[in-house]
Amino acid sequence: MERTSKVHDVSANPPMEQETTGLPNADSDEQQDSKNIENTVPFYKLFSFADGADFVLMAVGAVAALASGVSSPLMIIIFGDIMDALGETTITNEIVSAVSKVAVRFIYLGVGTCVASFLQMACWTITGERQASRIRHLYLRSLLRQDVAFFDRETRTGEVVGRIEKVGQFIQYVSSFIGGFVWAFSIGWQLALVMLATIPFVGLAAALMANVMTKMAARGQAAYSEAAATVEQTIGAIRTGLAAGAGMGATFGLIYIGYALGVWFGAKMIIDKGYSGGVVIKVIALILVGSMSLGQASPATSAFAAGQAAAFKMFETINRKPEIDSCDTSGRTLDEIQGDIELRDVCFSYPARPNEPVFSGLSLFIPGGRSFALVGGSGSGKSTVISLIERFYDPQSGKVLIDGIDIKDFQLKWIRGKIGLVSQEPVLFASSIRDNIAYGKENATVEEIRAAAELANATKFIDKLPQGLDTLVGEHGTKLSGGQKQRVAIARAILKDPRILLLDEATSALDAESERVVQEALDRVMTNRTTVIVAHRLSTVQNADMITVLHEGSLLEQGSHSELIQNPNGAYSQLIKLQEMNQDAEYMLSGKDNLSVHSGRKLSRRFSSRRLSQRQSSISINECSFTEYFESPSETYPEDSKLQKTNSQNSSRENQEVPFSRLASLNKPELPVILLGVVAAVISGVILPFFSIIFSGIVHAFYESTAQLQKDAKFWSLLFIALGFTTFIAIPARSYFFAVAGCKLIKRIRAMTFDKVVHMEVGWFDESENSIGVIGARLSADAAAVRSLVGDSLALMVQNAATLISGLVIAFVSCWQLALVILALVPLMALNSLIQVKFMKGSNDNAKVMHEGASQIASGAIGSIRTVASFSAEEKILELYKMKCEGSKKAGIRRGLISGIGFGISFLMLYCGYATSFFAGARLIGAGKTTFSDVYRSFLALSLAAIGLSHSSSLLPDATKAKSATASVFAILDRKSKIDSSDNNGVTLERVEGNIEFKDVKFSYPTRPDVQIFQGLCLHVPSGKSVALVGESGSGKSTAISLLQRFYDPDSGRILLDGLEIQKFQLRWLRQQMGLLSQEPILFNDTIRANIAYGKGGDASEAEIFAAAELANAHQFISSLHQGYETVVGERGVQLSGGQKQRIAIARAIIKEPKILLLDEATSALDAESERVVQDALDRVMLNRTTFIVAHRLSTIRGVDFIAVIKNGVVSEEGSHAALMKIEKGAYASLVALLASPPLVHNPNDSCVLSEL
Repeated sequence: MERTSKVHDVSANPPMEQETTGLPNADSDEQQDSKNIENTVPFYKLFSFADGADFVLMAVGAVAALASGVSSPLMIIIFGDIMDALGETTITNEIVSAVSKVAVRFIYLGVGTCVASFLQMACWTITGERQASRIRHLYLRSLLRQDVAFFDRETRTGEVVGRIEKVGQFIQYVSSFIGGFVWAFSIGWQLALVMLATIPFVGLAAALMANVMTKMAARGQAAYSEAAATVEQTIGAIRTGLAAGAGMGATFGLIYIGYALGVWFGAKMIIDKGYSGGVVIKVIALILVGSMSLGQASPATSAFAAGQAAAFKMFETINRKPEIDSCDTSGRTLDEIQGDIELRDVCFSYPARPNEPVFSGLSLFIPGGRSFALVGGSGSGKSTVISLIERFYDPQSGKVLIDGIDIKDFQLKWIRGKIGLVSQEPVLFASSIRDNIAYGKENATVEEIRAAAELANATKFIDKLPQGLDTLVGEHGTKLSGGQKQRVAIARAILKDPRILLLDEATSALDAESERVVQEALDRVMTNRTTVIVAHRLSTVQNADMITVLHEGSLLEQGSHSELIQNPNGAYSQLIKLQEMNQDAEYMLSGKDNLSVHSGRKLSRRFSSRRLSQRQSSISINECSFTEYFESPSETYPEDSKLQKTNSQNSSRENQEVPFSRLASLNKPELPVILLGVVAAVISGVILPFFSIIFSGIVHAFYESTAQLQKDAKFWSLLFIALGFTTFIAIPARSYFFAVAGCKLIKRIRAMTFDKVVHMEVGWFDESENSIGVIGARLSADAAAVRSLVGDSLALMVQNAATLISGLVIAFVSCWQLALVILALVPLMALNSLIQVKFMKGSNDNAKVMHEGASQIASGAIGSIRTVASFSAEEKILELYKMKCEGSKKAGIRRGLISGIGFGISFLMLYCGYATSFFAGARLIGAGKTTFSDVYRSFLALSLAAIGLSHSSSLLPDATKAKSATASVFAILDRKSKIDSSDNNGVTLERVEGNIEFKDVKFSYPTRPDVQIFQGLCLHVPSGKSVALVGESGSGKSTAISLLQRFYDPDSGRILLDGLEIQKFQLRWLRQQMGLLSQEPILFNDTIRANIAYGKGGDASEAEIFAAAELANAHQFISSLHQGYETVVGERGVQLSGGQKQRIAIARAIIKEPKILLLDEATSALDAESERVVQDALDRVMLNRTTFIVAHRLSTIRGVDFIAVIKNGVVSEEGSHAALMKIEKGAYASLVALLASPPLVHNPNDSCVLSEL
């Protein structure tokens, strides 16, 4: 049934709601910013969902973070004491003893910091995971309890996960800041006071950096969400890189200038106030490390701000009390209900479109136990009646009553339990067939499930599946055909055993035999139940006790079929006449003169056999054709687990690590920019080792004579200022150049990957690892992750290499013996980092898989909210979600423990390394092999080089992720499509006749090689002739069309066009000769004009577009839209109703003027009048064109030149309708006889519509 904007599936955005789909304009940016600032939750509320255990974890984590933070100032104190021990001890023999006493304090500090760091990291990560898991669960619960109106507008989930973990870091940095300042003032308040002058500048630079970064990141994210905003995204990312570099350069530049001030004034304090060199070093280091800690805390505060903003939307939803609350247990319940339904003076408009009334005072009465049919044109409000009875919405005024009681007074879950809904589009969840049917009844037994499946005629196909009832149906049921899905949905409704039954084209997707059996089952179920039938096809409602004709929300006529038909000018009679206009005498059934069988085309099968799914879409912009996931038992059951396992193993084998040189080759055009970046990175890299030369010179100067100290202090201070200015220029330059190179690479990779994806053969998309979600991730997240290898990671790698090499040179030149000792300790620290990264990678991968599984359940439930609400399945969904989240929570906790251990041990090793280094240095000084100044220079050069390396290791998880993402992207780029539409090789013909021949074609789907679809199919269609393919669901009718379009190639046999094998033609040219109209029209997220123009590769004139739309009966409705042909249809056309989408798809095919026309129930979504006009248009288009018609119903194949019956993978019968009818006990004659039998033809004296073939 076609639904206009008034009757639309609310799981998607409401159609034609321009206000909700328009992009934000520039004028609203400032308002949006201020709104974002206001829309945050207070910081303490981030912990609203913590339990007792979480508060204990946070308390322990906070104390541990304080201890961990204080370790930095303590380390500086010990350093200062060692400086004094080395600088002031003049007797060589006493140096080793003096230094040993101080160095042992490093080991104590290392043990304490190790424990504190482990507790800090582990406690905050574990509590973060626990609270995030709880928030996710509560958020989904809250979403599922919302009224359906809530989903009429777009809702997005914010990201709170991981923000809580930042609290520990924040406490650590703040305690470092406070501890540093307290100690600095206690040991040298005058110098500390002077050093304070630098803090506002350092703080301001850090704050500005955080602010700019946050704004840029937000803009980048907004641009990233729009697929069309690639250019803006690239520019935004380059600006972000520059801003980050400038902020970092300013911060470190000011710190070096702060050192210059400290050295100059420190020297003055040594001379005038008797400070020791150690005290001056301690004060300078404590103040500056404290300032840096405050700077390091600013990203954590940004994370809090982001967390508060993200939490606002989530908490708002969690705390939202819906008007129609499925969790509300209050309300009336009755021991038994009669099933009387009444709509009394109902006024209603959809919440998203309050100015478009659907009903303005509608009154209806449906007596209990009777069947009541609603008929009328598209958009008359039929499905809205069902939505109001299910209480998906409440009327703005008036009442909906059941047994005389306002439906609002009933307990919602109880009343929905009494209502069974079978809608046009069967919605299944990503679980087994058994679980899907079991949604109908809590704790249903296997026997009850089988009995319901039997009644729905589903056992026949279920028993053919390898895993039977345990077969997984896939996301949205994509592993099953439309008919199979519908039968599972009917079984679910039958199992519910409801008192009120709501049927919305319930049998629309079934073939003739299935429909007859299911209709019989529904007839039995309908006995003594109140049944509301929404239908376009009048044959399905002729036996209803009462038929109501609706028009634009008003009741036009009411009565039984026989009563209404007596008024020849009545609305119902007019609908009947519209159907009769499609009558064709050719389809008079032979030998049954008393039975007039009309070919009145069914008025709607909008959702019939909706085999097209997101997962199977082959993206081909040129041809605008998307593959179908084909029919029935043999064609649609999922591949067995063994095969899936093999596929995934193959996939993982394919994704081998990509050499960096290969990635660099893609970045060749940016080589000059990269070289400039490398120069800037090398300069940035040598700054830290150069700092060691300056600082060791200062330390040496502090222990010299007064005259020498005054002279040296000025020299070293000036060098510090020079170092500050160099930093200020080099770091922003490095960030900018690598950001430019990285962003241009990401743009190039996305374009290349997308280009590769759209030219893959359709069979590739059938693999589960190539689903639309996975491909989307590769195009967005994976391509973005690759950038970090060329951008951030490469910049830091070059910088760290420069740091390491220059550090080693300085260390070995200063004191090679000590350098060797320190180097011997490095592998231990490196090994620790390596083990941590290995564990982190495994843990992240597991968590990612678990999160994806949980997200799939959540998104599936939210996308199918009407079905969830109808079957009160909220608790079942939450249970499934909780199970999936449990896995990711455990992986997160494991990650926290491993990180904590690695974090703690790295500090222990660092401080033990310091103790060993200074002890060895003291021994070397004692032995007279080196001087104090050389020891300090060597130590400082290697220590700062190690800091550079630790920065690199902190990026390693990202680099690992980026390498994995690169492998994933290149796996696509390296794959050669088996059927490549970008390949320009092949034959093209100047003139196409359109002779088509299938010669002994054998075929099975790549994912199901053991199931043979065709077993030697032979069929010849002469030029300009039309053939109808008929057969049971699953016989392979649509597969023939797929092979013709070369979505797949046959395993053996040949398909010929004008005597040439279709594989020999240029693929793009071949597809341009064909126009495909499938059951479910696929539109692109573009304007109506652009969608129609795609038929001619986007190159169509205004007049051609208008003419095509006029022919497809689309011009009138398009012109009535606010933006006309410029209306954006939304993703997959969600802003339009099914009939509107189909008409645009027909216009797209008409404008193409193909030589070969492929029609797959092309008029299924249209009401009677539209169908008649469009069918006439198609009849004109079909003239002199070779036409394939895949049909279930005789009405859609009237006037074809011949009919081919496909059975058991071959053409079993072929000929005209009359010829086939003469074959005694023939397959076609049997199908026609089946159609002529009750209960489908309810009244032999009335015109009726032949049902499905």
